[in-house]
Amino acid sequence: MNSFRRLFWRVLALAILGAGGYATWLRFTQGLGAATNLSDQVPWGLWIGFDVLCGVGLAAGGFAITTAVYVLHLERLRPLVRPAVLTAFLGYLLVILALMYDLGRPWNIWRAVVLWNPRSVMFEVAWCVMLYTTVLALEFSPMLFERLGWRRPIRVVQAMLVPLTGLGFILSTLHQSSLGSLYLIVPTKLHPLWYSSFLPVHFWLSALAAGLAMVILESGLSARSFGRALEFHLLQGLAKTMAVFLGVFLCLRWWDLAARGALASAWRLSGPGSLEAWMFWLETGLLGLPVLLLLPNRWPRSPRAVFAAAVLVVGGFLAHRLNVSTTGLAASAGVRYVPSWSEIAVTLMVVVVGLIAFRLAARYLPVFQVAGEGKEPRPASHA
Repeated sequence: MNSFRRLFWRVLALAILGAGGYATWLRFTQGLGAATNLSDQVPWGLWIGFDVLCGVGLAAGGFAITTAVYVLHLERLRPLVRPAVLTAFLGYLLVILALMYDLGRPWNIWRAVVLWNPRSVMFEVAWCVMLYTTVLALEFSPMLFERLGWRRPIRVVQAMLVPLTGLGFILSTLHQSSLGSLYLIVPTKLHPLWYSSFLPVHFWLSALAAGLAMVILESGLSARSFGRALEFHLLQGLAKTMAVFLGVFLCLRWWDLAARGALASAWRLSGPGSLEAWMFWLETGLLGLPVLLLLPNRWPRSPRAVFAAAVLVVGGFLAHRLNVSTTGLAASAGVRYVPSWSEIAVTLMVVVVGLIAFRLAARYLPVFQVAGEGKEPRPASHA
């Protein structure tokens, strides 16, 4: 049965990679018009809503965990650092890859480096993503250096960890929130259930919760694949922190809806506006249920319960970002956007590439370490 299951997933992965490869050829030879269902009314679709907005948010566990360990000195979380950094690094690389598909002329992306427009939110996001990806590459490098047996480069990077972590926290906070700021320029187009002056804060808080959920998910998937996972008590603590961020996010969101008088839109479950209302409740249910599951007096002692809560958080996060980027703009656009098969194929290909890359890294690099085993040296400033 196990061999059949492995064969099934390998065949499925190859099929997705094949379809994604053909969609890639179609996109870069025939253009966006032939490969997507984008239009002047819907200029941003699945590749921005899912591959970029969701991908960046799901990688937020990197700056959250490194800040907790290297800046706040929460040493018990040290075994979480490497899995979180690996997830974040791969996530940002895949976001950059996916962005190349959506840009009309991706070969001109270098212009953001030399043609500055500091009044543009997209300019700020571009620079922060480039710089933070560089920070993640440096934070990831000790895993590779350790595998190669290069001790001196490890010591150099370790000496830089504290300032790198501080820089990473600033850069990640800036662009996680600025992705929400992109939608502040469409107050008359984005549906009231999602438009808010607090969108930058919403994006930042939801990204923190989703990033921690991804660390939990990767541990569960690695346990199934390799029999190697992080200690369960660490994942319990991570789940509790995730629930706190979610609770703050939901309280702020509902207060904001009430203050703006937008709650009435959530009850229009039939007729015009019903799709937005149903999608709002889907998002709210997926994000609210984990908070109820993870309350202290109902603390789950089962790894499956914690894993299930993380799956719900990721699902709710995806629904929230797609609602902001797609559902909430559909009415003002006057058309219903449905991704083309090639858009879906490219997105699935990016996900599969990420899973394969994580699996290879977890197999051949020292990613998962139990507390006290293979402990990396502390930064010099901790001595």
